[in-house]
Amino acid sequence: MITDGFTYIAVLLFITGILVMLPKIFTGKIAKTFFNFAAPIVLMYLGFMILCTLKVWDLEATAPTYSALKNPILYAMLFIMLLRCDLKKIIKLGPKMLIGFFAATLSIGLGFVVSFAIFGRFLGDGAHAALGALCGSWMGGTGNMLAIQDALHVSENDMVFALVMDSVCASFYIMFLLWAVTKAPQFNKWTKANTKAIDEVGAALEEAAKADTRKLVWQNIAILLGAGLLVSAIAQKVGALIASRLTFFDKATWTVLFVTVLGVLLALTPFGKIRGTEEVSNTMLYVVVALIASRADLSGVATAPIWLLAGFVILVIHVVIMIVLAKLIKLDVFTCAVASLANVGGTASAPVLAASYSDALVPVGIVMALLGYVVGTGGGLAVAKAMELIAGLF
Repeated sequence: MITDGFTYIAVLLFITGILVMLPKIFTGKIAKTFFNFAAPIVLMYLGFMILCTLKVWDLEATAPTYSALKNPILYAMLFIMLLRCDLKKIIKLGPKMLIGFFAATLSIGLGFVVSFAIFGRFLGDGAHAALGALCGSWMGGTGNMLAIQDALHVSENDMVFALVMDSVCASFYIMFLLWAVTKAPQFNKWTKANTKAIDEVGAALEEAAKADTRKLVWQNIAILLGAGLLVSAIAQKVGALIASRLTFFDKATWTVLFVTVLGVLLALTPFGKIRGTEEVSNTMLYVVVALIASRADLSGVATAPIWLLAGFVILVIHVVIMIVLAKLIKLDVFTCAVASLANVGGTASAPVLAASYSDALVPVGIVMALLGYVVGTGGGLAVAKAMELIAGLF
């Protein structure tokens, strides 16, 4: 078992490097078919979940290293990706993004109510309150969950199984969404979605990259790494300072907002034209995904089977509703997936998923995640009340 933090990171990076190289090494027809179904980022998530569950590294011993690296690298990644941001193109994506977001919010709430109606009698007394707090998290973020937990007087002991549900179900769901975005052409063709705006953003990004004939030199990588990490460090200090005075968002959200504003502004300057932003930010993206997946311990599956089953039913209901809606109003997979993870994952996960689709769309993931914080507390309380009424019928 790995207990040393440096060894833990070294193993993660080495395995990540191997997995991202596989499509370059194996280029045959069978290999291409396999990687079309199981992209390296999905294999990473699944592989690290399995290694974590098998206790290849000690979660407690490596926790300080994880905590010291995950968010700082995430914020640096967002900053570097935003240097390629073009807000004029983002605005063209239109109102369907908002439709997708609120559809995701409502379907998650409905999923909690229906799942509780099925399993509530087996979950124990007061389960509606714990699930209501978790619903706030799945609509918004941790801050919403803590607010609902306080409002409904839910003890830490009562939250244990809900948190197991959150950890296990959300881990599988993120992996599922990372896989889903790789199926964008097929899904969008089935829903007959108009992806012109999104395709234009991606095409503009690719054309700019092709038109840039400058050689990528190590000095570019050095300045981008240094700038990204410095911005990350400053942003965390600023985020903590603002959160201590304006408490309606937590530190992490204020930090993401600061990084976003700074990245968008610097994208308008010559600094945003430095060659290498794609290479550096993509490397950071895979490191962040590896770190997140490395903490997905599935050993809790055996401790709360009914709670986990209830959690998966919630997500199935949510996904089915989103797919039906996508077919009816011709939504694309990016809109559905990012809107969904903006609810379930928040500001830490939605931009990562958006980036796996296109760097240019990172701001969309951030904006959607921030909307989740606005509706999460009220939505979770409303769902908790509905489940309380259902509990009275048992």
